[in-house]
Amino acid sequence: MVNDKKELLIMRKRIDLEASPVLYDRAFTQKSFVEGWEVRNAEWWYEDGAFYGKNSLPAPGVIISKKSFPGNVLMDFYGQTVLPSKHDINVMWNLSWNEQTNTRDLSYVAGVQGWWEGKVGIEKSPEYKVIAGTSCPWFVPGKEYHIQAGSINGHCFIFVDGKLQLEMMDPEPIDSIKHNRVGFEAYQSIIRIRDFKLRQIVWQERNLCYSQEF
Repeated sequence: MVNDKKELLIMRKRIDLEASPVLYDRAFTQKSFVEGWEVRNAEWWYEDGAFYGKNSLPAPGVIISKKSFPGNVLMDFYGQTVLPSKHDINVMWNLSWNEQTNTRDLSYVAGVQGWWEGKVGIEKSPEYKVIAGTSCPWFVPGKEYHIQAGSINGHCFIFVDGKLQLEMMDPEPIDSIKHNRVGFEAYQSIIRIRDFKLRQIVWQERNLCYSQEF
């Protein structure tokens, strides 16, 4: 599904996509895979213009950018499960990796058809005390979705095919200058990711109020 929206609207904020600079839009190739990404705890590979992730374990199996992208960022890509896999298309930002334990450290994680019961969700790693989710009965395994996820100073959100599915406020936002990598996660799943763009979010406040009803 093609989505050419010029803005994303979340609670009290307007994200101006046209004004938001593109930080990464390098085409997925074998060369860009090797030069730009690191694989942790899973099998990831390049094939036919896409990155594929395969992870049979109930734990994050990730591909992480080698480059840092500090600040408020928007992950924009097309993703799908690869049958027979039927769940967990996951994306990460404001990310750091604990090299000593080989586990994910601080990060925001958003996903589609995850959290064991078919939910769109957002969570904060590694303690997972900040988390939100809602059901996604519209999900079809193997179908490709346009996913846009990111945050503005801890105000996290995820859009699917141009529609806001969930937003969440983190009362203690991740330091996005210190924790500044991005990536994708297969959680006991096989997924395909293509046409990835990363933007630095430019946004404006927007006033919200009710019209007088009586």
